[in-house]
Amino acid sequence: MEHVQAYPPPATPSAYPPLATRVSVIGPQYCYPQPIDLVVVRKVLTISEGKFAVTDINGNIMFKTKGKFFSIHDRRLLTDAAGNPVCTLRHKIMTVHDRWQVFRGESTEEKDLIFTAKRSSMIQLKTKLHVFLATNPKEDVCDFRMEGSWLERSCFIYSGERNTILAQMHKKCSVESEFLGKDKFMVTIYPNVDYAFVVALIAILDGINNDDDFE
Repeated sequence: MEHVQAYPPPATPSAYPPLATRVSVIGPQYCYPQPIDLVVVRKVLTISEGKFAVTDINGNIMFKTKGKFFSIHDRRLLTDAAGNPVCTLRHKIMTVHDRWQVFRGESTEEKDLIFTAKRSSMIQLKTKLHVFLATNPKEDVCDFRMEGSWLERSCFIYSGERNTILAQMHKKCSVESEFLGKDKFMVTIYPNVDYAFVVALIAILDGINNDDDFE
């Protein structure tokens, strides 16, 4: 049976003009012609499997994770709501700039590499990641970049070295969330931008800050 991609409800369209070119990294099925709001939920009080999930604004699961960043393999599998593998995130241990690789499906073979993300410098007051597609092995100029403050849950994803915004992350607080030991924040993905790619980047950001003992 063919898997049909279900799109989340769109965000308010007027504030987010569509890009001239579609940004498809993991797959065109994750690109939508309207802006999309997603909610990232982290279970703060546990280090068990599945602490990271992504829902639409109605609470329907869109993505979830399997595996642990603290395991011997230091990898996590991102799946869709039905459990179908989307991509594998792997942390390359003992790299200077905290390098992460993202592979198609459950693979970790070089032929299935989609993109690599790494810190732009060793010491950072605020988060700045450079993202390089597998088709850009020289890594002279980044294809995408992510900048902001993880502590404040405020980050932007840009196209290359330009200031074209592809997605933005912002805090979503509630007394109920804090009581349940959950950390929630919103992500708005702009029109025609691969939202699975954005979710993978935020999962990497979560992993980097877990490595820094930010829980």
